[in-house]
Amino acid sequence: MAPELGTVKMESVTSGGSEGSDPASDSRRDVGPGTVGMPIRVRTLGSQPYGSTREAMIGFTQSRDDATPDEIWLLEHDAVYTFGQAGRPQHLHGPVDIPVVHTERGGQVTYHGPGQLIAYLLVDLRRRGIKVREFVQLVEHGLVEGLAAYNLVACTKPGAPGVYVAVDGSLHKIAALGFKVVAGRTFHGLSLNVAMDLTPYAAIDACGYPGLRSVDMRSLGVEASLPVVGEHVAAILMRRIAEASR
Repeated sequence: MAPELGTVKMESVTSGGSEGSDPASDSRRDVGPGTVGMPIRVRTLGSQPYGSTREAMIGFTQSRDDATPDEIWLLEHDAVYTFGQAGRPQHLHGPVDIPVVHTERGGQVTYHGPGQLIAYLLVDLRRRGIKVREFVQLVEHGLVEGLAAYNLVACTKPGAPGVYVAVDGSLHKIAALGFKVVAGRTFHGLSLNVAMDLTPYAAIDACGYPGLRSVDMRSLGVEASLPVVGEHVAAILMRRIAEASR
């Protein structure tokens, strides 16, 4: 049974849209609920505490069975630094006033805060016949596609999971990824910087890379609401997951 996270709206993304609609609606035209027998449900959760959401993801993953539909949770968090299971303390510089949480996901240290889209992907890869590396690349390429709809040229970087854009001749990170896979089922997910205060990134080596700078969509000239960007990204990921399922 799905965990409770306060008042949530459960939905399956279906086809729709019209000429002149926003990018999220355009993406939804080609998106169904998933491959036959494998629906994907979207939960739009608004602002949620990191700790209880993490516990809910773990609970969902532990309690799901072969018949449990996959889910995507769209939300944002209050300010928090999170370390992956291999995270090194030297990547956080000095004492900070922002909470620090050590987690079981992959990757090093990152920052979450208001104005950043979080998409937690609770997907049974084994049931869908998708390999872990394939899934990571699928998510990265989905984000690149999503940003292209806002006329932002993004790219991936071999050996450095995430999505990047060129700013003044150097790559800046706009989206981070970090997953945990248990018995072929994923939890945790991605963060996409939409319109946020980027100052807290100065206290960390984002994703373990000293000198790596972060950027958001607003700094690149895109004004977009978090819910619209979330629907847009979810629709693309649903389509790509369905296409990759075997």
